[in-house]
Amino acid sequence: MRILLVEDDPLLGDGLRAGLSQAGFQVDWVRDGEAASRELRSAVHTAAVLDLGLPRKDGLEVLAETRAAGVRLPVLVLTARDAVSDRVIGLDGGADDYVVKPVDLDELAARLRALIRRAHGQTQDLLAAGEVVLDPAARTVTHAGEPVVLSQREFDLLHALMLNAGRVLTREQLEQHLYRWGREVESNAVEVHVHHLRRKLGAELVQTVRGVGYLLPA
Repeated sequence: MRILLVEDDPLLGDGLRAGLSQAGFQVDWVRDGEAASRELRSAVHTAAVLDLGLPRKDGLEVLAETRAAGVRLPVLVLTARDAVSDRVIGLDGGADDYVVKPVDLDELAARLRALIRRAHGQTQDLLAAGEVVLDPAARTVTHAGEPVVLSQREFDLLHALMLNAGRVLTREQLEQHLYRWGREVESNAVEVHVHHLRRKLGAELVQTVRGVGYLLPA
C-alpha cells in the first residue's frame, strides 16, 4: 500500500520511511505543510502519517483543510504533542488515530493496516477470496491452504484488489498503489503482474473489464 509520510525532521523521517518500507509500504515523504496539503488531495495514497509541528503550515490546519475538501483518506497523526487536550483537538479535527512520538515501528505499521482495513469496510485481519487468503501483517498468501510465493509487487497488487473486491480498478489506480515517487513504471507492468497472479492463483481470480481495468469479484 502506498502511504504519505509528512515529517519535517530529516533523521526521524528517514527512519520512518525505512521502517515502513520494510513493513511493506510504498512511502512518499514530504516535509512541510504546504506540500502535505497538496499531496493529501492527490487521491493516490491509501493512508497518511501526519506530523503537527510543520513548517509553512501547521498539521492541524492541514488536517482541517483536507477534511473540509471532502478527502476521506485515513490520517494517523504522529506528534510530540502529548497532552490530552492535544489528542482531543487532533481527533475531533479529523484524525483517524493519534500517536505520540516516539513510536515503535511495528505498532505504527499495525495501526496503519488497521486504518486501511476499516476504511475499506474490512472487519477481519485476513482477506479472503475463494480459496485465496492474504495476511497483510505477515505478507503471506495461501491457496487452498498451501503457501504461495509472490513478489512484492504481486502481493501489493493482490492486496489492493482484495481490499477493493467488487470494484473495478484502472491500470492507473493500480500503478498508484504499487509505485512511489521516483520509480519508473513500464507501460505493461500491471498486465505482467496480473498474468503472474493468474498463473499462481488461478486464471479466474482476477477478471479483466475490457477498456476499464481489473476486478476481483466480491
